Amino acid sequence: MTQQIAVIGGDARYLELIRQLQALPNTTISLVGFDKLEQGFTGLNQTDFADLDQGKMDAIVLPITGTDPQGYVETVFSDQTVQLTNEWFEGLGDSTAVFTGISNDYLDAVSKASNVELVPLLNRDDVAIYNSIPTAEGVIMMAIEHTDYTIHSSRVIVVGFGRVGNTVANKFAALGAKVSVCAKSIMDLARITELGHTAIPFDELHKFTHDCDLLINTVPARVVTKNSIQHLPPHGIIFDLASKPGGTDFDYARQRGIKSILAKSLPGIVAPKTAGKILADVIKQFLLKREEKI
Repeated sequence: MTQQIAVIGGDARYLELIRQLQALPNTTISLVGFDKLEQGFTGLNQTDFADLDQGKMDAIVLPITGTDPQGYVETVFSDQTVQLTNEWFEGLGDSTAVFTGISNDYLDAVSKASNVELVPLLNRDDVAIYNSIPTAEGVIMMAIEHTDYTIHSSRVIVVGFGRVGNTVANKFAALGAKVSVCAKSIMDLARITELGHTAIPFDELHKFTHDCDLLINTVPARVVTKNSIQHLPPHGIIFDLASKPGGTDFDYARQRGIKSILAKSLPGIVAPKTAGKILADVIKQFLLKREEKI
């Protein structure tokens, strides 16, 4: 039985994702929003959104950004306007899985109303951990680009010790940086110490920023506040890796003359091929497991 997959929109990561999905046996792939690509995809169906028969699809792959609050999909490689309405979702088959990078209130509501399985890939631990590697490499690249001193011996504070913060701290330490990590839980603070980093309780971050060259935030909440920023040295730089709008008081950093950068979507910028393969691997695993259950 042939499996039908539609990829609707997407950035450079999705070029590799599509190539990887082509390796699935007995699979037909339809592409929507890729008509401006100079390089073609042999054997795939380039189609207009209006011509896509969504009721026959086993899987729909949306961009990392999903949709906007009105259901519009960003199509980087096309001028097509694509809007996923309530009616469009209701036209999906009962067993259709919809993959997105992140979800929002709109996608949650329409998928629930249509009884469609929505899979936000970036919420998964495996994807987040794999993605933390190109994220860490990306912030290292940016740190080299925006400083006139070596990472070796630099004083780095990483805010947050989740899936990204852990990897970022370890990669900077491997380059010889003096790494401190700010975290909330007692368990995380103990693990940070065990790894050889300096552990900073969340409510004491401001006591340590006076001795910081690079402040790297990974927490998607306002945690890098005026209280911490005002103690940074003039050459200090803030890299915020959290999802938009980040977790930094950018206005105050600007007032103080502190360079602060919201560095979003680093895997897609730094290593789109790797990032695309990560997403494709998870989608393939999901579809193969579902096929085994049938």
